[in-house]
Amino acid sequence: MINKEFLARAEELKPVLIEEEITIAGSDRVLEDGDEIVFDFGNHYVGYLSIDFGTQGNHPDAPLMFAVQFAEIGEELDQDLDAYHGWISRSWIQREIIHADDLPCTVKLERRYAFRYVKIRILSTSSNYSVIVKQLKACTVSSADESSLKAVKMSEEDAKLDKAAVRTLHSCMQDVFEDGPKRDRRLWLGDLRLQALANYETFRRNDLVARCLYLFAGTTLEKGRLANNLFVRPEVECDYQTMFDYTLFFIDTLRDYYRETQDRKTLEDLEPVCMKQYELLSECFDENDLIDVKKAGNIFIDWNFTLDKQASGQAVWLYAMNDLVFIEKELGHNTLSIEADIGRKKKAALSLFDERKGLFVSGESRQVSWMSQVWMILAKAVDAEKGREILEILEKESDAVGMNSPYAYHHYIQALIDCGEKEKAYAKMHDYWGGMLENGSDTFWELYNPEDPSASPYGGIAVHSFCHAWSCTPAYFLRKYYY
Repeated sequence: MINKEFLARAEELKPVLIEEEITIAGSDRVLEDGDEIVFDFGNHYVGYLSIDFGTQGNHPDAPLMFAVQFAEIGEELDQDLDAYHGWISRSWIQREIIHADDLPCTVKLERRYAFRYVKIRILSTSSNYSVIVKQLKACTVSSADESSLKAVKMSEEDAKLDKAAVRTLHSCMQDVFEDGPKRDRRLWLGDLRLQALANYETFRRNDLVARCLYLFAGTTLEKGRLANNLFVRPEVECDYQTMFDYTLFFIDTLRDYYRETQDRKTLEDLEPVCMKQYELLSECFDENDLIDVKKAGNIFIDWNFTLDKQASGQAVWLYAMNDLVFIEKELGHNTLSIEADIGRKKKAALSLFDERKGLFVSGESRQVSWMSQVWMILAKAVDAEKGREILEILEKESDAVGMNSPYAYHHYIQALIDCGEKEKAYAKMHDYWGGMLENGSDTFWELYNPEDPSASPYGGIAVHSFCHAWSCTPAYFLRKYYY
């Protein structure tokens, strides 16, 4: 379903991308067939590369054929790209094979890439000449204006964490808040929600948040259901998929946006979209007011295929409905029926609490997981004191299903803070996100397992996103709660 008015408003809010030229010196090394050379741009960038080639020897009598590989972290350069056979398309691999007919020349690559490192491999010249890489230039693009970045004086360790988080956000801020500039380059609701929080504490491109909200509201699925993500090129189009939790996060993102900006017009415009999601998702519960995971369909929560999502899905609904009540009251609407519904669903959520274990359980297997506890705390199914007790018990529960992504860890850190455990949240944040820095990254990753840093949900790191939107929130936590 298309709402032309909303899409027109989104177009009005479309930012002009800020371009910056980054030039690095080439090398005097003479390159022949089979030779390769790596260049380091010194930081993570998103943009368009051009390479200046010179020659040595006789006049080139055949084209130069070469390969360019881009890498966000150094480990990517060691991958056998031809060996990748994961379930995400190999067309996402950041590699080009190019012919240059007239030498010396400047080769400009048309495709946008996300990288710090560039590897050039000479595939073929001729016996009459060799080549030299004289210079590389990147035309970088972002809608984040670094001159507007809030300056905050931090400790050295905190500044390192903040810098990488800000860089992650910066690289993902294009004409929408992309989930990752390497792959998928789409607008996802779950990522948008966390990017918006970090943005409010850093670049303050609040118009970009509004643009993304209008894009989602202007391009919906059947009956007005929000898609979990949008394609924005060549034109705006819904993905066919939905996620129960991501749909609900539209409500939370709008609430946060309004509290930050007091933009009442946007709140009034988009409130009916929130109510429509409430109406549609109310059909996903059983006669006991517990979420029916079959009716709910896909619920994300974390990159974890073993996670039972009944309890966490129930909690996300409660979390979002608390936000909906805020919106409705702000607009002077009656909230008695919604609050009564929250009361019933909260009572059902508390039926999942196992008194013997002192923890929430989920599904027929009565699974104990970190995400079930975290989301029940965030949803205020229990008070802060009880939440702190639950998290203490959870740390001793060796069989609990753990967390796999920075997305999940964000919610764990927030739950600790909500329970008054700011010092523990601070330490856990440094332990987890700091591990990515120790693995040589300038930005934060889509998935990070401290016990297996090379783990990827896609079957190989060749398509893994090492700069991913949902991982940028240390900048939010540090700036909002600690400085």
